Amino acid sequence: MESAEAEQSDSRSEDDGAAPCSGLPPPEQFAATMEDCLAKKMEITVSEAEKRTGRNAMNMQETYTAYLIETRAVESQSEGQCAPVDSLWRRYSEFELLRNYLSVTYPHIVVPPLPEKRLSADNMDPDFVERRRIGLENFLLRVASHPVLCQDKIFYSFLTQEGGWKEMVNETGFQLKADSRLKALNATFRVKNPDKRFTELKHYSDELQSVISHLLRVRARVADRLYGVYKVHGNYGRVFSEWSAIEKEMGDGLQSAGHHMDVYAASIDDILEEEEHYADQLKEYLFYAEALRAVCRKHELMQYDLEMAAQDLTSKKQQCEELATGTVRTFSLKGMTSKLFGQETPEQREAKLKVLEEQIQEGEEQLKSKNLEGRDFVKSAWADIERFKEQKNHDLKEALISYAVMQISMCKKGIQVWTNAKECFSKM
Repeated sequence: MESAEAEQSDSRSEDDGAAPCSGLPPPEQFAATMEDCLAKKMEITVSEAEKRTGRNAMNMQETYTAYLIETRAVESQSEGQCAPVDSLWRRYSEFELLRNYLSVTYPHIVVPPLPEKRLSADNMDPDFVERRRIGLENFLLRVASHPVLCQDKIFYSFLTQEGGWKEMVNETGFQLKADSRLKALNATFRVKNPDKRFTELKHYSDELQSVISHLLRVRARVADRLYGVYKVHGNYGRVFSEWSAIEKEMGDGLQSAGHHMDVYAASIDDILEEEEHYADQLKEYLFYAEALRAVCRKHELMQYDLEMAAQDLTSKKQQCEELATGTVRTFSLKGMTSKLFGQETPEQREAKLKVLEEQIQEGEEQLKSKNLEGRDFVKSAWADIERFKEQKNHDLKEALISYAVMQISMCKKGIQVWTNAKECFSKM
């Protein structure tokens, strides 16, 4: 029992010297691999969206949106040559397939999220499609800038190979590696020794999602009220215009002041469009919270499997000891059967001992392998989590500063409108 528990505890205590997970370089190599990111070698854009009609897998007609991905090599441009642009079309469902593949293949990585999905009829709304286009481009740039994900061949094929890409993804068999939600939920409630760091990270992701959700709701309420305030200024313009019609000396001044009010009222549309861009930046990290939880769930699953393997090994060692000594420590159906129908022959006991010893040896090797896999996962996942934290801090800082600058600019425009109106009144 003690040896099994000691091996199990190694998965969290002996991080040093562990080999990296398959496909992921050690943390100290992250800086070096950043220089080789695809984003530095290739320009990637989602340049336009197009509404299309076709037939789905059920042979039913459907309307969907396709997005044009354009890529261009950076090296040729630096040499003064005009590199040709390669382009292909992808549906949103193909972006989903790509992300699912990346999430399963690289469970230790905080995989960038896709823009939100809508199942209602307004997913063809031009404004929504344009915002989704921007979000999909941002997703591709995030993946292309990641030191590990950018090197994936399936991702590169997604950008450069239109035909046969889905078949290539499915041939990887990644769906068979995907963990079921029920299994993940079972591990969450039954794991006995969860890693404190991942537990805290899971709690943080919940809190981050809650805070950003609340911030988005506040922003939406402010935007709604702002829209009303701006539009009501149009009433000033209408009233000043009507008033100018009955005045001679004051007419021109009132007419000019009314024009400034109309321009001010109309400017809210551009402001709200900029507000939506800010909201989308926050929403990306709202969805990133789920990507963080996915890494935590994978660790819980691995820890649960490790504990089950240790428990099974301990049970087999106990059975082996009982067979060897002929004593039964705990109540069991096998013990009752022996008492009722007699003891096993030495030959039978010897054969069972041999089978148990083989199973114990196999179990010890399996436990050692799971320990090593667990140490690799923790080391690799934590390196990527630290990378994500730096990215998050930088992005959210820039987004909040940009939002503050936008609000200041908006207030200055309001002051300027009333300053102009004051000058119009002064000239009457």
